[in-house]
Amino acid sequence: MDGRLACSGVRRGEQPPWIVSDELWAEIAPLLPPRAPRRRRYPGRKPLDDRKVLCGILFVLYTAIPWEHLPQELGFGSGMTCWRRLRDWNDAGVWQQLHEVLLGKLRAAGQLDMSRAVIDGSHVRALKGGPKTGPSPVDRRKPGSKHHVITDAGGIPLAVSLTGGNRHDVTQLLPLIDKVPPIKGIRGRPRQRPDRIYADRGYDYDIYRRALRTRGITPVIARRGVDHGSGLGTRRWVVEQTIALLHWFRRLRMRWEIRDDIHQAFLTLACAIICWRRLQHSKS
Repeated sequence: MDGRLACSGVRRGEQPPWIVSDELWAEIAPLLPPRAPRRRRYPGRKPLDDRKVLCGILFVLYTAIPWEHLPQELGFGSGMTCWRRLRDWNDAGVWQQLHEVLLGKLRAAGQLDMSRAVIDGSHVRALKGGPKTGPSPVDRRKPGSKHHVITDAGGIPLAVSLTGGNRHDVTQLLPLIDKVPPIKGIRGRPRQRPDRIYADRGYDYDIYRRALRTRGITPVIARRGVDHGSGLGTRRWVVEQTIALLHWFRRLRMRWEIRDDIHQAFLTLACAIICWRRLQHSKS
């Protein structure tokens, strides 16, 4: 166990990040779908505790260990059990609901700044191919995917999407904005639209500027063919930081899953964890 802790960057005596705290579990448990009642006759093996299985899912997310190599001595169940729960909970919308709940708590704590949003994308290799992959133009046309992220002014992830590595960033501009959920947290109408959106030259298309304005959003997008030094980088760096935080989870540095819904589940769960950390930091 000590060797695995060392490889994952956890110091001796520290709580491993894949151990679900009581506070985090209190947010997740109400979102889990009810389990089907066991059969009276031939009930089979008793299902493993959901909290332990979630620890196993987080262990894979943090360490990128293959599912079949999940150590049994950790008590998190088998890799296949964790994989099935990740899939089922994703199908039930648990990770998206968790993300929305935490966004609301951040807004209630005054930590969410929707005066502007920032958008960007990042390539990852897709070693096994699968849906939502494509020849990457930045990796010698090897199979790859893209993580598209939109954040608030402080770098809190609002929405994330997965596409093939050959998809242009601008194609996800409007879908990502529309994917931002209505964020509650305070009295009044939920907040869903930022006032302005910042983006780099890859999003420089007037048709998309007009589409943003019809949504009541002011586009602040760098122009192609204009010398660098516009100063937009002082506002756009937060999304690059958030992408780096997402890729700090080793399972997201490369796409190991053939199924795109499983990789998207990891992405959404990672966004929720980043929001949870920001919320905990605001309380300290």
